[in-house]
Amino acid sequence: MRRAKYFRRTLVGIALYAAMVPAVLAQDSKVKSGEPLVVGTNFGLAPWIMQGPSGPEGFAVDVTTEIAKRLGRPGFEILDINFSGLFAALFGGRIEFTNTLLNITEERSTQMLYTEPLLATGRGFVVRAGDVLDNFEELSGKVVAVNRGTIDDSWAGDNAEKYGFTVERYDSFPDAVQAVITGRAFVAINEIPTTVYAASKNSAIEVAHKDYSGRNFAFAFRNDDVQFRNQVEEIIECLKLNGTLHDLHTKWYGSPPTPGSAMDVVYFGFGPPGFVGHAPTAHVPACD
Repeated sequence: MRRAKYFRRTLVGIALYAAMVPAVLAQDSKVKSGEPLVVGTNFGLAPWIMQGPSGPEGFAVDVTTEIAKRLGRPGFEILDINFSGLFAALFGGRIEFTNTLLNITEERSTQMLYTEPLLATGRGFVVRAGDVLDNFEELSGKVVAVNRGTIDDSWAGDNAEKYGFTVERYDSFPDAVQAVITGRAFVAINEIPTTVYAASKNSAIEVAHKDYSGRNFAFAFRNDDVQFRNQVEEIIECLKLNGTLHDLHTKWYGSPPTPGSAMDVVYFGFGPPGFVGHAPTAHVPACD
């Protein structure tokens, strides 16, 4: 009941903003409205996306299903792209947008257009069951496994000398976890939701430390796809307002999102507030 009241209050607030500054959205002319939607993500980040018995499944698949349907697109395709090649696929036109677990950063916001935040996160540290990590000083002399090209890769590179650890880079999180299980690495780093889910499915590992940092995920578009970004963002807002994202988080992650976090909050304007690409344009999402 509280969630329903919150959504109603949010929608009322958006309507008041829109009364002051109207906005008209149209689909970008470059978007192929009569063809399947093509997006890219990095498989293996369960339960965001993973290979199931009948094909890809997970939170991202369910969200993409909703987006494609509301765009009026005849289906969709999710391409499995290593994170290190994801931006090249976006800028080269191989995909229309990224629907991977992509952190919002200042540097990236100058290179691509983000939607508003849709999932809060932090840094999770996976170790073999029974191992302990109480502070970063305990990483001294050890090997840290990360996904190549991610924000965790950047963090490890920036802190390796400070804390005295060695960095090993892998193309997928399962490979990094396997390095921990086999003893090639002491710890594997990834997003907190991903590490918690991985540990719940594999008794050989556990999450030894969670570094909540206030970071958020969003989808990313090419800089010239402003109208298309806005259109997809309106759909995301509708999925927040009607509780779909909230319910999908419970379905795939096993618990509701943190109250007041990005999965329930509709932000003013388009894009992530405080970052390049944010447009303070009032609008009311055209929800069903």
